[in-house]
Amino acid sequence: METTTATVSPAPRARAVLPVTRRPGLAETLRSELTKIRSVRSTYWTLLAQVAASVAWAIADCAGTVAHWSQQDAAVFNAAQSSLMGQVGLGEVIIVVLGVLVITSEYSTGMVRTSLAVMPRRGVLYAAKALVFAAVSFAVSLAASFAAFFAGQAILAGKHIDTALTQPDVLRAVLLSAAVVTVFGLFAYGAGALIRHTAGAITVILGVLFLLPELGQALPTSWYNEIVRWLPGATALGPIASSAPSPAAIAPYLFSAWGEFAVFCGYAATLLAVGAWSFLRRDA
Repeated sequence: METTTATVSPAPRARAVLPVTRRPGLAETLRSELTKIRSVRSTYWTLLAQVAASVAWAIADCAGTVAHWSQQDAAVFNAAQSSLMGQVGLGEVIIVVLGVLVITSEYSTGMVRTSLAVMPRRGVLYAAKALVFAAVSFAVSLAASFAAFFAGQAILAGKHIDTALTQPDVLRAVLLSAAVVTVFGLFAYGAGALIRHTAGAITVILGVLFLLPELGQALPTSWYNEIVRWLPGATALGPIASSAPSPAAIAPYLFSAWGEFAVFCGYAATLLAVGAWSFLRRDA
C-alpha cells in the first residue's frame, strides 16, 4: 500500500510593524507652545503687571495734566500720547522680561532638550515659540492700550481736552502702541535665543534700549538729532503714541509714527534672524 506524505509548511509569522505616524508639524508645535506659556504662573503675573502699569501711568499722567493745565499747553498737548506713553514706555520693559523668559527658561531648566526630542525640527520649534508669544503679547498689549486710552481720556474730559478714537490718527496711535510693544518682545525673544541666560539677556536689552540713547546725548546736538531716529530705544517712541499727523509736533528730528515703527521692526527682525541661527547651530 502506497503511503502519501503531505508536507505542511508553517504559517508565515506576522511581522510586528509599528504604525506609521505623521511627524509633528507647526500646528502641533503651536498647540504645545501655547500650553507651555499658559501653564507658567510668571506669564500671568508679567502680563497683569503690563496692563496695570500702562493704566496706572495713563491715570497719573492725565491727572497731573488736568491739575496743572493752562491754555499755554494747548499748542503742544496731545491727548492720545498722554494716555499711551505708559504703554510704550513701561509696557515695553515688562514685555521684554517675558520675551526673554519664553526661551531662556527652557535652557535654565533643561526643558529645551525635551522640546527638541519631541520636535527635532529646530526651525519649526523656534518659529512656533515666536508666533505664540507674539499672539499672546499683542492680544494683551492691545487690551492694555485701549484700557489706558479710555482711562486717560475719562480724566482729561474734566477739562474738555480729551480726544476720541474717531479723531484722525487716534486709533492708529492705539494700535501701533500695542504693536510696538509686541515688536520689543520679539526683539527680546531673539536676544534670549542668542544669549541663553535670563539675567544677561535682560541686562543687554535694557542697556541697548535705555543706555544707548543716553550715551548718544553726549554727541554734539546736530549729530544726535541725526542718529536718534535710528536708535532702538525709548527716546523715539513719541510719534508712535501720538495722534499728531507728523513728528514736528513732538520732535522734528524723528521719523513719523510708521517710520519709527519700521525702524523697530528692522531691529527685531535682525535679532530674530541671529537668534534663529544660534538656535539652529548651537547645541542645546
